[in-house]
Amino acid sequence: MRVSFAPTSFFRSRTVSVGTLFLALMFGFADLSIADPGTPRAAVFNFELIDTSLEGSVKGINDNETKRLVLISDLLREKLSESGRYEIADISHLQVQIEEAGYLHSCNGCESKIAAQAEAQVAVTGVVQKVSNLILNINVYFHDVESGKLIRSASADIRGNTDESWAHGISWLARNRLLKP
Repeated sequence: MRVSFAPTSFFRSRTVSVGTLFLALMFGFADLSIADPGTPRAAVFNFELIDTSLEGSVKGINDNETKRLVLISDLLREKLSESGRYEIADISHLQVQIEEAGYLHSCNGCESKIAAQAEAQVAVTGVVQKVSNLILNINVYFHDVESGKLIRSASADIRGNTDESWAHGISWLARNRLLKP
């Protein structure tokens, strides 16, 4: 991230003096990744799979689908961050709580409690429902961390169980549903 300073407008708008900034930097109290104070911080959790095709119960876990869940999770984080509308919270240190919660899509609001630990204002979860190898559905949910209420959701049907179809589906959702005003 590139940070440029226009000293007078920067300090006047945030009522920070040069001396205060110097002391904060010197003692390590300042975070140099200065974000717009109006940009919400989003905890974007990895997508989960609901396999209603019964293929998983017959053949076991499909490693390719597990990789695709990570692929679209990372792609969504990237799209949200690149838009400038969200700052992505680091949730890597919360993996134990995430694993203990089980499925976030059915944990009765635990995603908001975990996201609060990452100082996020928005908790983003997602589910891929596999109906068959041909028909899949991607669902994304945005919850307000403080109230736990659903503030935005979007869904897209995709055809084909491939890296390309999953990536196309999440990119389409981000572009046409999640990041539309």
